[in-house]
Amino acid sequence: MDMDRTACYRAISTRDARFDGRLFVGVKTTGVYCRPICPARTPKFENVVFFASAAAAQEAGFRPCLRCRPEVSPELAFWRGTSNTVSRALALIETGGLDDDDVESLANRLGVGARQLRRLFRRHLGASPIAVAQTRRVLLAKQLIHETSLPMAEVALASGFGSIRRFNETFLQMFGRAPATLRRHRDKAKRDADALSVRLAYRPPYDWDAMLSFLERRAIPGVEQVAGGSYRRTIAIGAHAGTIRVAPADKNRVDVTIRFPDMSALAQIIARVRRVFDLAADPDMIGAHLAADPALAPLVAARPGLRVPGAWDGFELAMRAIFGQQITVAAATRSLGKLVGLHGAPLPLSMREEGLSHLFPSPVRIARLDPADLAMPGARARAVTSLAQAVSDDPSILSPSASLEEAVAKLRSLPGIGEWTAQYIAMRELREPDAFPAADIGLLRAMTDKDGRRPSSAQLLARAESWRPWRAYAALHLWAAGSGPLLAAETTDEREAA
Repeated sequence: MDMDRTACYRAISTRDARFDGRLFVGVKTTGVYCRPICPARTPKFENVVFFASAAAAQEAGFRPCLRCRPEVSPELAFWRGTSNTVSRALALIETGGLDDDDVESLANRLGVGARQLRRLFRRHLGASPIAVAQTRRVLLAKQLIHETSLPMAEVALASGFGSIRRFNETFLQMFGRAPATLRRHRDKAKRDADALSVRLAYRPPYDWDAMLSFLERRAIPGVEQVAGGSYRRTIAIGAHAGTIRVAPADKNRVDVTIRFPDMSALAQIIARVRRVFDLAADPDMIGAHLAADPALAPLVAARPGLRVPGAWDGFELAMRAIFGQQITVAAATRSLGKLVGLHGAPLPLSMREEGLSHLFPSPVRIARLDPADLAMPGARARAVTSLAQAVSDDPSILSPSASLEEAVAKLRSLPGIGEWTAQYIAMRELREPDAFPAADIGLLRAMTDKDGRRPSSAQLLARAESWRPWRAYAALHLWAAGSGPLLAAETTDEREAA
């Protein structure tokens, strides 16, 4: 965003919540950086400097405020429409892309040069990729210190620090004190014997009913469950398995309860939760753009907090998409439940909960199946096992590492993946905000004119040009309008699978 000093100072003077997550203010006299809603007395104009991200403020030498706690501010991808390369890079950084590799390796995965990647980060975030990764570690550690009773060694591990020594040195350098001294309210810690809870912020409004409706209709028996206003599922990272529960909380946050034996996976789990629930979206900016189209304006007004549901795992989503070709969502979900019961690994007894009993089958397990054993047409069954083999051979094949056009072309080269399926995977797994499955029956039905004429997919694509770079959100609004509850058709004819 434009860091106009006068406008930014007005935002912090009025504690305007609309700018929370969009700017951070560094106070020269204290060396602290704050959110615009910080309750502390507003510093003098000449004593402040403004930043587009927490990483930029931290890289400039400022430390996080202990009052407004920048680590719990909403993380907004307000630049996503102009730099999806940065978005994809951040997705990789969130899942440890810079823990063991350098910026050059990260840039290679994205198909750009290291210099270009650094330049894009400077332009959109005001900080280098390394500074962003370091800031994420520090802010996650600070949140865990404040909100949990985890021992400091586990905090260091969970937030991605390579060693306790490095963890202690970083906090001593930044705060002038040991990490443990930042902990308050020990009696209010949110960890029991086998679960850890953290809260994640988002920018309101948020249509939770729509999100839970979408996830509930697609919940795979044994793996996922939506009940009591919360979403629960089994998870596996590396050799470990566990469960998560996500539920809305007060103050525009979600409660995430994690039961998982390996705390070093915590950052990955949090990143995936953000992705599934689209917590980085800026609904005001997206809604204003889409509402410029008279056809979408009433839909945006009816559901101002609509988000694009993400996927927990790329292979699981790809299987879901292929199973859903030419059949209904309900039928596909039943078939996936049978697949899980037969071939999914049972969840360890200590982790089992009501309705959660299995992990989704791994690509290796599915690749070993005889297509004849799958209860579906032969061509589609072969597509399932062939795709599983491809993902087994190259697990990064479904990771965000290319432009939307390149990603769709790459996906379409895989067995059983046609244009609709590729766009759907790009929308939900790769988190491409401009992905648009134009051949979807639900979208075409929703755009039927008053005379009953339904557009072709080519006509819909032409109409959707003005919705860029947020066509994925337009698709969600059209699905919602065309089906009452938020229900995508997901029954398009993918002839490439046959």
